[in-house]
Amino acid sequence: MGYVAVKGGTEAIHNASELAEFYRVKGNTTPIDIKQIRAQMRLAIDKVMGEGGIYAPEYAAIALKQAEGDVYEAAFILRAFRTTLQRNYYSQVINTREMFVKRKISASFREIPGGQILGPTRDYTQRTLDTAKAIETAIDIKTFLDDFDAKIDPEKLEGISTFGKVIDLLQQEGLLAPADPTEDRSLIDITREAIKFPAPRSARLQMMARAETGGLMALGYSSQRGFGSVHPTVGELRFGAVPVRVKDAGGRNRYIGKIEVTENEMITGSKAAKKGTPPYFTIGYGLCFGHNETKVICMSTLDTAMRRPEMGAPANDQEFVLYHTEGVEAMGFTNHLKLPHYVTFQSSLSNTRAAVERNNNANKEVEQQMIQMQSV
Repeated sequence: MGYVAVKGGTEAIHNASELAEFYRVKGNTTPIDIKQIRAQMRLAIDKVMGEGGIYAPEYAAIALKQAEGDVYEAAFILRAFRTTLQRNYYSQVINTREMFVKRKISASFREIPGGQILGPTRDYTQRTLDTAKAIETAIDIKTFLDDFDAKIDPEKLEGISTFGKVIDLLQQEGLLAPADPTEDRSLIDITREAIKFPAPRSARLQMMARAETGGLMALGYSSQRGFGSVHPTVGELRFGAVPVRVKDAGGRNRYIGKIEVTENEMITGSKAAKKGTPPYFTIGYGLCFGHNETKVICMSTLDTAMRRPEMGAPANDQEFVLYHTEGVEAMGFTNHLKLPHYVTFQSSLSNTRAAVERNNNANKEVEQQMIQMQSV
């Protein structure tokens, strides 16, 4: 059996692309409206925006439709689109204390400022397949919404307010570890500067905010299972909308709208640094676009882990964590294996054939010698 080079060109690539589009629409069904994707695939949109590195729900919905629901591919498309945009302004640092909270829980304290707000979550439901979704109609949706609205008593609605944070409670008691004066606190923009190791915390948090959720979860989970030393507790997890402001050309702060983010502050106990020093708590931090609680929990776990370098624990190695959770880069490298490697493989093939031939010849010589010895 011989190996021959596969010949192809622009026409073949064009045809393959056209065939992929055919597979997307071959069912000849009603096109999915972008508004429907935005409204009913909310969490997928948020993942695509987070990993694409741009807060643009409509474009994320288009990318998701274009990629036939492949979140990796959609994030790749959105990240590429982002690079074509001109940066007109830098936003001011968002203040999550101004968050219009839609969900707020703590696993550390039962009573927290403002109380626990469960908000939109499936955490407390059984993961059973709801087959009724297969026959859901517009009338069903309208009926649900009408019933939902009917349960709201306008007289009991409270004004929008903000809440203090759980970590304030620990800070007031002096239980949090003081800032490490030796930690690199420089601010860099990972979209403008190449990452170098050891990377400052600002770079680590930015990279994890764009990282692939599954990758972060794998490494965060590994630390909790014992391949590391971080097994934290959720201090406070929040999901809500925060205001964004930019500074205009005249130097004035301008409010440009709100974005939804998920934020988590993870509490971890620590050993005393030296005798006579209390074992303070430390805080790991995570924040990402949209509603993605798994991501920020793992992000804040790894934030703590990477501040504690430890041999043999992948989750504590910042280069391992940051490079292997970068979804777009990992996907690109993995899929490049599908591209032609004819030259390198032919070289490997020649070497293997030669080695096998040498081994066969050597075996034949041994067999010949054995036959001659037996005939003597």
